[in-house]
Amino acid sequence: MMLDFEFMRQCVPMFAKALSLTLYIAFFGITLSLLIGFISAQILFFKVRFLRFIVSIYVELARNTPLLIQLFFLYYGLHSIIGVNLNEYVCAIVGLAFLGGGYMCESFRTGLESIPRSQIESAQSLGLGTEQMMRYVILPQSLGVALPSVGANIIFLLKETSVVSVIALADVMFVAKDVITQYYKTNEALLMLLLCYLIVLLPLSVIFSLLERYYKNRVL
Repeated sequence: MMLDFEFMRQCVPMFAKALSLTLYIAFFGITLSLLIGFISAQILFFKVRFLRFIVSIYVELARNTPLLIQLFFLYYGLHSIIGVNLNEYVCAIVGLAFLGGGYMCESFRTGLESIPRSQIESAQSLGLGTEQMMRYVILPQSLGVALPSVGANIIFLLKETSVVSVIALADVMFVAKDVITQYYKTNEALLMLLLCYLIVLLPLSVIFSLLERYYKNRVL
């Protein structure tokens, strides 16, 4: 079956607008997930009392529940249980941040735990405080170890944004399904959807590969 390229050309503005919404949600959701994950990893690494227990429960909950269920809970469940109404944009960003924070926490924690105990003890013997030790000893090395996993998580979360269409957000997945429903242009819509994700994900994949190579060269 021949593709209708003229129809695809006419759909470009529609998909471009939807892609901008996808990137908007992804940017804030992933940024928050990085922040949550980094703080959570430090709590686990330094074994902060009480908070360590809460973070451990959060990580398991975030990583073992699908984003779809989390979105339904935020969008419908909060209103039913405690009467809180969140709009679809907030739900999407919070859901993505909640899911991603659990994965980012494990990535950063792996990096932190890769630092030999002897280096930490040496830094302490030199009189470095916790903040100085993190800045000059732990972070520069742990980020290099965590980078491949963090990059994979970012790409994973970008792909997970396809789920937000279930709460009526007009992202690229929503638009693709709408085009198929209205015009029966299944092949064209799916190809446009594929191209939208490739435009975003391929450059990111290349960037993270270059960053990984850079860190490896620095270590060597």
